[in-house]
Amino acid sequence: MAFPINEQSPIEHDAPLPSDADAIVIGCGIIGVMTAWELAKAGLKPVLLEKGRIAGEQSSRNWGWIRAQGRDVAEIAITLEAQAMWPELDKRAGGVGLAQTGTLFMAKDDAGMDVYQEWLDQAAPFQLSSKLLSAHELADHIPAANARWAGALYTPTDLRAEPWITVPALARAAVEDGVTIIENCAVRMLDIEGGVVTGVITEKGRIKSTRVALAGGSWSSLLLRRHGVSIPQLSVRATVAATGALPEVVSDSAVDERLAWRRRQDGSYTLAPSGFHELYVGPDALRAFAGFLPQLIQDPLGTRYLPAAPKGFPDAWGTKRRWAEGDISPFEKMRILNPAPNAAKVRKLARDFAATFPTLGEVKIQDAWAGMIDVMPDVVPVVDTCDTLPNLTICTGMCGHGFGIGPAFGRITAKLMQGKDTTHDLSRFRLSRFSDGSKLVLGPNL
Repeated sequence: MAFPINEQSPIEHDAPLPSDADAIVIGCGIIGVMTAWELAKAGLKPVLLEKGRIAGEQSSRNWGWIRAQGRDVAEIAITLEAQAMWPELDKRAGGVGLAQTGTLFMAKDDAGMDVYQEWLDQAAPFQLSSKLLSAHELADHIPAANARWAGALYTPTDLRAEPWITVPALARAAVEDGVTIIENCAVRMLDIEGGVVTGVITEKGRIKSTRVALAGGSWSSLLLRRHGVSIPQLSVRATVAATGALPEVVSDSAVDERLAWRRRQDGSYTLAPSGFHELYVGPDALRAFAGFLPQLIQDPLGTRYLPAAPKGFPDAWGTKRRWAEGDISPFEKMRILNPAPNAAKVRKLARDFAATFPTLGEVKIQDAWAGMIDVMPDVVPVVDTCDTLPNLTICTGMCGHGFGIGPAFGRITAKLMQGKDTTHDLSRFRLSRFSDGSKLVLGPNL
């Protein structure tokens, strides 16, 4: 059984640092990898830089869902493009556990079913396979379940894959197509001349380029703030666990009011608490509090607050917000965010899964981990060029949706970097929505 990548994982990509590049991408999660790969497919010679390891953070720690179900309406067309890309990616990467198994959101009462119907009405123009299942239909669909639900929202065409296998495999394919990847090479700062981004300054030296993309996940706001660009991005801790191999009681990826689960390629299950995250309160959290207030009011019990982040985390009280190009940056001091999981939640996951499927008997947890999900106040990302820093493109704040939708957002980011038409309406994801007086509209809380 494989588990998320960490700082002890061997370095796989250690190319020499070039003096210049056609394009530079910061961050080797799935969006960074796909952005660089799409640039290479367009005939450019991009460099992909990672302070730690390929997929060392949320790209290997997520649930592995590839879903259109429950997406913000502005994301649905992009999600469908990503889902169309995944089979070919699976082929090129040599198999990443891709399977079409469907997604189930179970409702505990009629009010929950009404919320699902509202989303179905909004998503109707996209002609998804999504539909509502009655309590009786759901019981027939999951006969092994002991729980009683009012019904479910079901999208049979949704997919799943194995995150810690997927992104490193995609990176290898990208290298074959001309991408230069350098792990353990933090970008300390953007290189700026006359107010224009002309490359990056890394711990190993400068690289010149007139195309730079930031796909740094939870670290993006820290780098942007260093250069005077503020985005209300926070990171929340999400606990995940994996069981040992178990009989298949359900193949769908599913979530109810207690837990989420996904069948894994090796016969085990990934489990996670439903709708529960933990926020370390730090300087950025206090600054962004007002912007996040509508989200907190909508789901007041979904977040637990912790007084301080571990040393070195992006919003830790002691993390520097200013540093010079010759200084060791925060990105070098914390190569990979590797938070400890919530042990009490892990124990409860095992009990809840066993209670939901009593034929399994005692459910044993093989391993547990946590990741830091980068979130935005309106639950949609920033995908835009930066007017105040010309030549910089930003793709961050995926709000836990990055793995499934990442291939398409990588393609979009590559097109933005080249000044090409993305074929999508990106106005919902614009950077200026936080400063132009617009009212933020919350995405679905499904």
